Amino acid sequence: MPMTKRPSLSTGMIVLSLLVSAAKGQQNPQAGGNATGPPHAAVYDAEKRPITAGGFVASGLVVFEDVTQAAGLGKWQHVMGTPQKKYILETDGSGVGLIDYDNDGWLDIYLVNGSTYKALEGKELAPHAALFHNNHDGTFTDVTASAGVANDRWGFGVAIADYDNDGWPDIFVANFGKNRLFHNNHDGTFTDVAEKAGVTLGNWSDGATWGDYDGDGRLDLFVSGYLHYDVKNQPLAGDGTAPRAFCQLRGAPVMCGPRGLPGEPDHLFHNNGDGTFTDVSVKAGVSDPGNYYGFTTVFADVNNDGKVDLLVANDSSPNYLYVNKGDGTFEDQSYVSGFALNKDGREIASMGLAVGDTRNKGFLDLLVTDFSDDYKVLYRNNGDLNFSDVSDQVGIAQIPVPFLGWGAGLVDYDNDGWKDIFMVNGHVYPEVDQHDWGTTYAQRPLLFHSLKGEKFEYVPPVKGSGLAVVTPGRGAAFGDLFNDGKIDVVINPIDGPAVLLKNVSQNQHHWVELRLVGGPKGPRDAVGATIYLVANGIRQREDVLSGGSFISTNDPRAHFGLGDAADAGTAEIHWPSGLKETVRLPAVDRIYTLTEGKGITGALCGGKACAVK
Repeated sequence: MPMTKRPSLSTGMIVLSLLVSAAKGQQNPQAGGNATGPPHAAVYDAEKRPITAGGFVASGLVVFEDVTQAAGLGKWQHVMGTPQKKYILETDGSGVGLIDYDNDGWLDIYLVNGSTYKALEGKELAPHAALFHNNHDGTFTDVTASAGVANDRWGFGVAIADYDNDGWPDIFVANFGKNRLFHNNHDGTFTDVAEKAGVTLGNWSDGATWGDYDGDGRLDLFVSGYLHYDVKNQPLAGDGTAPRAFCQLRGAPVMCGPRGLPGEPDHLFHNNGDGTFTDVSVKAGVSDPGNYYGFTTVFADVNNDGKVDLLVANDSSPNYLYVNKGDGTFEDQSYVSGFALNKDGREIASMGLAVGDTRNKGFLDLLVTDFSDDYKVLYRNNGDLNFSDVSDQVGIAQIPVPFLGWGAGLVDYDNDGWKDIFMVNGHVYPEVDQHDWGTTYAQRPLLFHSLKGEKFEYVPPVKGSGLAVVTPGRGAAFGDLFNDGKIDVVINPIDGPAVLLKNVSQNQHHWVELRLVGGPKGPRDAVGATIYLVANGIRQREDVLSGGSFISTNDPRAHFGLGDAADAGTAEIHWPSGLKETVRLPAVDRIYTLTEGKGITGALCGGKACAVK
């Protein structure tokens, strides 16, 4: 059953009690199933539709357009188990990876797929993942078969990066069963090298992130574990295999878990530089001895010391924040930092995780999506490794409560220089459509416009626009798919076709994007780099990250909105190698390539190569 809301406790009491629980390896369960908040009153629109699938307005700001069919993505279908969703394995959905796999300067799309029980038994062909090549004209072509990246396993997360520093991005896929590591062969094809690399694992891996945690110039791999799961003995509501309270929502029977089920530990793989990896989870202090239910994870420098730290959004259990000590180990600062819990002192059902500097103060804030009947949390980074839950303060707490959030983005959709909030939503229980709870299985996304980072203003969905698309969303990735300087969204729903939302905002604001190429002492794709851009009177921050949103990977290029400024400003790049470099950008509305130690080495204008000055 959903928990009853507790009174707020002092920070000291919370930290003390929960540190004791963590030390004992307990999961401190407080509610059944995924729910972590108390039941809320149903919310309906003027036409008596649940607000999660309604609330449309006849006119207003149109930001996104659904171009799925026109782009050629409509024929591919995500499949995960059965439509009835009797078991938790069938409910969590899969991620999206944005990747320029052929180095032509245009983002391609990788969509992870699930599977079916018959496919696991070898009785039918497995649904395949999809790699869509960007044709540079607004359309995409499915090249999965020729590229060799079908996966054909029960897939969840995807993390993209150039792990072997050969200049070509590779694809890691987290599966139920053995994971895949698709190495880019530089000719449009990939080879699965996971067995040789030693990163297959074998139970339920969910999210993943790449980052050079030890500063040796090679990207290491962190993989979150969700449940330790036996597909031959799946818990079913009412059969006694899981506590009854963990198989209910508002008293109605639903699929069981994750609470009441055994979690799966996390794994950190050190890159040996020879194509193999070594599991250093315990040695590094990030093995997850409590076996929390790990979802989205990101390597990012949250304390601005030049070393990537590690964030893990855990479902129905406290979140992790591991601080990089610089000696190959991490210190667990989850509770002390304030990231483990929300402001009420309780864990949430964390799904998605977005990382970004919302106030242009130079510090990374953290947006975490959550279950329905609970608010979604914006953790403000106060600059001293202390995070505050400011969801109420900034105005995003109330509206998302009926929604069940997954993919999350802190992106500047209108290029005004301030990061906005985008949430992708969809329920896990089809049964909600049978009850008068004010929520639905398929749900629409949510967009909040930043008012200079201090408040966020809800953007109503105009009927027929991209914000009015109702789908059971899961994974999502954010990036400039059309090389026009506007951030688009790719959504991977559960049991449905992908959704491509093209940014059609009519603002005339300027922008720049930076593609970084690392030098010999750091990762070639510069994952882990931090870029500060001083322009238009503000100092923005972007980080090159692998992982995030909901078990997905966004555009690796740093995107900066410039407002009405005609001056592109000056970029200060903090490379993973430790080098700091300042580069004056000569013009707005360009995608620049910056090579470590060499400055600007290329530019795209309107998607085509142009002079760098």
